[in-house]
Order: sequence, then structure tokens, then C-alpha cells
Amino acid sequence: MKELEKFILEIGKGFAFIERQKRMIVDGEDYYLDLLFYHRKLKRLVAIELKIGKFQAKHKGQMELYLKWLNKNERQEGENSPVGLILCAETSKEQVELLEMHKDGIMVAEYLTELPSKNELEKKLHKAYIEAKEVLEKRKLL
Repeated sequence: MKELEKFILEIGKGFAFIERQKRMIVDGEDYYLDLLFYHRKLKRLVAIELKIGKFQAKHKGQMELYLKWLNKNERQEGENSPVGLILCAETSKEQVELLEMHKDGIMVAEYLTELPSKNELEKKLHKAYIEAKEVLEKRKLL
């Protein structure tokens, strides 16, 4: 998690680190958000959860709870609602699409455990570009 924190701060322009393992108490139970940042330009908290395995639908509920708690207890005047990022070893595109997570300010991304070859990386980037373009085109049609 420490490496992820450093990575976001290095490449993520405008991010400010707030807390690691942010403790939240709900109904007397402790919950811990992996990483909490603030983005200066977006003027909002950014909650990040790191998952070891494949994305599961239950991760959405967990992140929703965190975002609602942050909105109620941490959001300051003049700030926008918090957003969440769930980083998984493998995404489940159909589940993410069906859950319409973007409507709740939650994004899911896949992380790599080792760097692929240049050729593989180019293919993945091209595929991600095509998918993003298709999503944007679908939104225009709606």
C-alpha cells in the first residue's frame, strides 16, 4: 500500500495524501479504508480500496458505505462529494457495467502484479482506448 501511495502522489497531479487505513466506526463496528487522498482540482476526497483478487459485487456496497461515511463525517464546506476507486487484480467488466458504479462515483480498475512486455502493454492500452471510446459513444446515444 505504501508503494501505491507513493505512485499516486508521483504521477497523480493535484493529489494530497490524507490517511492510510482510515478508521470509520459504523454501528460500533470498525471499518478501514485502505487509502484516502484529497484532489485539489476536483475539490473532493478520493477513497481507494485495494483488492487482492477479482472484483466482486460486494465491493461496491463496501465502497458505498465508505463514501457515504466520508460525505457525512469528513466532507468540508465547499468540497464536492467523495469518489471511490476500487483496484483489483482482475476486473469483472459485466458486473461493473450492470452495477452502474460510475453513477455512484465509484470506478474499478485493474492493477498489474508485474510489468508486461512492451507489445502486451501496447495491446492493453489500445484495447482500453477502444473500450473507453465505445463507452463514450454509448453515453452520447442515451
